[in-house]
Amino acid sequence: MLVLLPVLGNAGDRDFRLNAPAALVDSGLLKHLLPRFSLKTQIRVELVEGAAEVALVPEGEGVAVFSGVGATWRMQVNGAHGGAARFAEWLTSDVGRRTLTSYQVDGVQAFTLPAEEAELDVAVSFAGDAAEGLKLSSVHCGRCHVVSEANRMNAIGSTPSFFVLRTMRDWHRRFQSFFALNPHPSFTQVAEVTEPFPANRPSPIAPVEITLDDLDAILAYVNQLKPADLGAPIKHQ
Repeated sequence: MLVLLPVLGNAGDRDFRLNAPAALVDSGLLKHLLPRFSLKTQIRVELVEGAAEVALVPEGEGVAVFSGVGATWRMQVNGAHGGAARFAEWLTSDVGRRTLTSYQVDGVQAFTLPAEEAELDVAVSFAGDAAEGLKLSSVHCGRCHVVSEANRMNAIGSTPSFFVLRTMRDWHRRFQSFFALNPHPSFTQVAEVTEPFPANRPSPIAPVEITLDDLDAILAYVNQLKPADLGAPIKHQ
């Protein structure tokens, strides 16, 4: 077992394990990426052989995140885990990509972003009940987001609508990990996933309390929405 950053104490749903083949470990990329991610987020990553919350693989399923060492590497997030979801968000963000492409070996860029065709949206499907997903979205998400035509006038104008979020190539990953993305952690509880609110820091608003089955239903609902027509391609972080 290789340990890049030691896990200290009980970090609950933040610290996580990462599995990667020897070829990627030996390239030095992870020694470049992971400390920078941990410095930014205070989430520690343990590099392991075997079962892990996140895996980087040279082929198979997963999101294409970078190319190098003779392969296009894909990221697999196994299960719902806050720290792992935060890493997936960071690695595919502008900051994460700049960190990735800045890694050099003997003055030469060692890794690149995946080819454009690897980033194209692929068909996804979800087994949840879309009708139930609409109800859950209206109750839990409609307080801030436009989730359907029915609540178009009742949401907060500064938050993106589900229709706008649906235009993003990684919309499903964003929804799957929403509970780890600010501001949601301060008021969201996912049964058997998130840690209870600290006694001295309760939710500042009526909390969103859902299960993974509820989240599957919401994903099924959003999957059938027609993306907003924004004209030029949307730019987002």
